[in-house]
Amino acid sequence: MNGPAARRPRRFVLLSAVAAAALGADYATKEAALAGFEPGESMRVVGELLQFTLVFNTGAAFSMGQGLPWLFFLIATAVVVYILFLARKLASVPWTLALGLILGGALGNLVDRAFRPPAPLHGAVVDWIQVPNFPVFNIADSCIVVGGALAVLLTFRGINIDGTRESDAASGGGASGAEPEAEGAAGPDTPERASGETRTGGDGTTAARGGEPDVPEEPGARSEDGGRSA
Repeated sequence: MNGPAARRPRRFVLLSAVAAAALGADYATKEAALAGFEPGESMRVVGELLQFTLVFNTGAAFSMGQGLPWLFFLIATAVVVYILFLARKLASVPWTLALGLILGGALGNLVDRAFRPPAPLHGAVVDWIQVPNFPVFNIADSCIVVGGALAVLLTFRGINIDGTRESDAASGGGASGAEPEAEGAAGPDTPERASGETRTGGDGTTAARGGEPDVPEEPGARSEDGGRSA
């Protein structure tokens, strides 16, 4: 089996690998930030363009929406479940990469909310990357944004998660052409239609146009009632 159904298990493996890589990178960098910085401490990396600043976020991604960690835990859980549901239809490598990044990012922040202080399911997400005029974020947030941007691009290009294209689906629904004429059907000038017309010859005989001439009855031939005609 070489069709899309045969490729879906491989796409699921790729999805899992991308998600695991994103989750691993996010967790490792958060642990490094926790080990190297105190809360609120900053370190310049590229002047004012890039700094490492350790903060704890109880809200949504990018340190927004503080104070409702349980709500964002439920939202992240719903995102993970929905992506796993979509994975059954995956047959596109770009879509697999996009959903894998989103899945890995969602899991990275979900782990923080589930297991980090101050309480289970109310944990604070570790953020540590700071750029000018932007909330502090982490690798998980970056994966979500990149995966989401890729998903939007694929949607605009008409590429579906099962590997088909919108243009292909549209072209396949057109009419295949007019039905052929039924056998025996003929136009007004064809011999089949003209054969039903008759003509009278100069000798008084009648013949169908395009057919055999009618044979005149010989004198003395018997009529149907057994007599002879005059």
